[in-house]
Amino acid sequence: MKNKANKITYIFILVATVFAIASILLFEKKSNSHNILTLHIIKDFIFIVFTGLILRYFITKNNKGNSSRIEKQNIDNAEIHEAKERYDIVAKATSDTVWDWKIVDNEFSWNKGIQNVYGYDKDDIENTSKWWFDRIHPEDSIRMSVKLYSFLEQKTQKWQDEYRFKCKDGSYKYVLDRGFLVIDENGTPTRMIGAMQDITKKKEEEERLKLLETVITNTKDAVVITDSDISEFEIPKIVFTNQAFTRMSGFEYDDVVGKSLKSFIGVESNDTEFQKFTASIKAKQECEIETISHKKNNDEYWVRFSMVPVFNSENEHTHWISIQRDVTEQKKQEKEKEQLINELTQNNKDLRQFSYITSHNLRAPLSNLMGLLSLTEDIEIPNEELKLIIDGFSKSTYLLNETISDLGRVVIIRDNPSIEKQHILIEESFKNVIEQINILVENNNPKITIKNDQNLSIYSNKAYFESILLNLLTNSIKYKSTEREPAITISVFNHPNFTELVFEDNGIGIDVEKYKEKLFGLYQRFHNYPDSKGLGLYLVKSQIESMGGEIKIESEVNKGTKFIINFKKEN
Repeated sequence: MKNKANKITYIFILVATVFAIASILLFEKKSNSHNILTLHIIKDFIFIVFTGLILRYFITKNNKGNSSRIEKQNIDNAEIHEAKERYDIVAKATSDTVWDWKIVDNEFSWNKGIQNVYGYDKDDIENTSKWWFDRIHPEDSIRMSVKLYSFLEQKTQKWQDEYRFKCKDGSYKYVLDRGFLVIDENGTPTRMIGAMQDITKKKEEEERLKLLETVITNTKDAVVITDSDISEFEIPKIVFTNQAFTRMSGFEYDDVVGKSLKSFIGVESNDTEFQKFTASIKAKQECEIETISHKKNNDEYWVRFSMVPVFNSENEHTHWISIQRDVTEQKKQEKEKEQLINELTQNNKDLRQFSYITSHNLRAPLSNLMGLLSLTEDIEIPNEELKLIIDGFSKSTYLLNETISDLGRVVIIRDNPSIEKQHILIEESFKNVIEQINILVENNNPKITIKNDQNLSIYSNKAYFESILLNLLTNSIKYKSTEREPAITISVFNHPNFTELVFEDNGIGIDVEKYKEKLFGLYQRFHNYPDSKGLGLYLVKSQIESMGGEIKIESEVNKGTKFIINFKKEN
């Protein structure tokens, strides 16, 4: 700058000197006085130099002022640029979207956060407050607008609100919006600058925590939370209990918080459970125990509770959560059930023993009685009354013999833990059964169809399988319809784990709804036939279940009956 001032001074002096010399030369032509000319030259030179120095002084001073102002302006610009960069970095780090609202002109501007966070392009954004308000969720818009304009009326400098803001894709994000109001010297709001922060994840976490709090508060199970510190007590201290714990134990919140959980679970009553419990606590592993505990009034009750360790994001163990349930009634029922099972088991043994004794002890005298009665068949009895008595006695004896035989069969089926099974050809067993009831078949002439296209076999006990077929066939013929020719269809189907046999007839059927609880009961009869004993279906079901199979029945009165039998395949 100094060189520039010198340059200007030199140019000024040179130009002024040229003009002065020109003036002197002009003056010399008009005047012949040499002394006056010299005087003019000296005077003009002094004036020119003095004027040049003054000019140089002002130029130098002005340059110094300009340099100071420029330097200050550069510093200010650098500070503004640095502050802007710093603010942009902070805005990115905090996910803030900065906005600037010039209230008087209704001009609105956004930083890049509106694009990065909410997905808008530059062309999508309008520079009016209406664009902002239009993207506030309808359910939040009125509340937020009223609150904002009330804030402007009150001229409070700081404003804050939460609402949902619409993204470009149509979804909404929860935002925390904070603004600062600029007011001029007349007290008029002129400008508002704010930062809008995306708090969607925070809101979702708050909702999740509220839901968890609701579950913990309203669950019927007692929830106890302890810390993780076992330096003072081997069982950590309680920091929270819900109302269910109070209802279960009688202890209020203030009675237990800050105390060791050990005082309220009664683990001393079972050393094994206590050792299991403390070992899990030390190992920071989940555990579940059942033990007798005591309520506040000292009443005993059974409690089942689990302890689950809680770890933070750094995998540091911070708390334990214990879920506790009063299982006193369940324990009581289990004890009663165990006692009942023991009694039933013993009764079953007694009944089985009784059946063996009865069938064995009665069979010998019954055989003698039947032998004596058979002798009366060859003796002519002239007394008709005596003959009727003997005939009735013979029938009763025959029925008693059948009953004892049936009882023996049932006992054998129920008491046989291992039944020899084999692959049975259905057609072969069917022929064997038909031969046994040949007269019954010939007298009724039913149409019998076997559908076994894949020539499947049944994995079963041969005697049991033929007994099942025998009972089902005799029942179908016995309970045929008088309105149509009897028809029986046996179909066999293959399944991955079992073979299905479907036995259908068109007989008189059974009222399944009426007798559904008694269909396979012992000595249950569903028709008024004189020779019906009600044992066949019971034997069928017993034989099938003894081999690990199952049987279902479908039937309609006057339409027919279908039996669906599943035989397990060989393992």
